[in-house]
Amino acid sequence: MRFVLSAIAAVLAAVLLMMPIRTFVSSRDATVLSAEDAPEAPVAIVFGAGLRRDGKPSDVLRDRLTVAVELYKLGKVKRILVSGDNRFEEYNEPQAMHDALVEDFGVHPGAIAVDYAGRRTYDTCARARSVWGVEDAVLVSQSFHLPRAIWTCERLGIRSFGVSASLQPYMKETSFMLREIPAILRAWWDVYVWPPRYVEGEFEEDLAS
Repeated sequence: MRFVLSAIAAVLAAVLLMMPIRTFVSSRDATVLSAEDAPEAPVAIVFGAGLRRDGKPSDVLRDRLTVAVELYKLGKVKRILVSGDNRFEEYNEPQAMHDALVEDFGVHPGAIAVDYAGRRTYDTCARARSVWGVEDAVLVSQSFHLPRAIWTCERLGIRSFGVSASLQPYMKETSFMLREIPAILRAWWDVYVWPPRYVEGEFEEDLAS
């Protein structure tokens, strides 16, 4: 009996280990390191990544905005969809992202779409498809997050390509990378087992063209 339980545990462990590996491998060919090498798409999706104490984008988030602006100025995308957490009045990731794009990078406000309910990667992908009509997108995030973002958006109906925003070493980067393992397992659970609730909302605007 003990042998059988050990064998079952070993099989489960192997399956759990294969999930992150498959996620990374499946997204490898859909990721580039620079905006110049990215394909054209109607929209770039920028995922939230925290704010500083003064309410400005964190270093991780600012690098994502930097790459999104490069894509926009190179003509790779027509619009930038910024998506982040705004559950609390005093914490507004998407508005901070919008303001930085306009004030610091000189992006015209009309080129920016703001999603105030992108609380998680799953939520951002689901809402991009259902609320904003996105069918094809360039995803902008750091290399440690892109595989999960691409994998999730693809399975929620968005043809996705990723551009790395890893422009510098980051504090806690190792912990970010390690955190991706349980996060990927959670993403598989969300997609295939128990889809989570998210703020669905009414259709906002068609960013598909």
